[in-house]
Amino acid sequence: MAEKEDYAIILDYLPNGYPLGGRMMPVAQAIGEKTLVLLELVPRRGVSLEVNEKVYIGSDKRDKIYYIAGRLEYTKITETAKIQLHEFIDKLVAEQEKKFVDFFNNAQPMNTRLHQIELLPGFGKKHMKEILLEREKKPFKSFADIKSRVSTLPDPKKAIEKRILEELLEKQRFNLFVK
Repeated sequence: MAEKEDYAIILDYLPNGYPLGGRMMPVAQAIGEKTLVLLELVPRRGVSLEVNEKVYIGSDKRDKIYYIAGRLEYTKITETAKIQLHEFIDKLVAEQEKKFVDFFNNAQPMNTRLHQIELLPGFGKKHMKEILLEREKKPFKSFADIKSRVSTLPDPKKAIEKRILEELLEKQRFNLFVK
């Protein structure tokens, strides 16, 4: 069963709905805190939302959100939401560094020709082999540790951020971080 979100972070709030959208209904663009799913939320009447605000969207009574309109299509994301999305992901990867460093320590082959590490932007077979050799010696402790032990590597934090954005903004054959 899919993991349910309890909270979402507001990326943009459109008090008059979408321009050229026909219906003048307030709508918020948000991202789920745990599963990183992009959502379209409809606030309760009279409620105003702030960018970066954390709102409850769980199954109990919601104070600010009337209902979840559904997944947000990338084509509908506003410029403001895109900027906020970049900032949110930057913060998320920094705050959950251990989780993403564990990805480097535990990433597995996807099939005989492709390894999970190779799905990161800028990471090829050569980088993947160097990472596997280094992590056999001892697990990585931080992004800085990865970068210092595998010197030719692109910035691992930036690569993770780029991959999350790619998974959110366009259909991928394999998703590593976005459910």
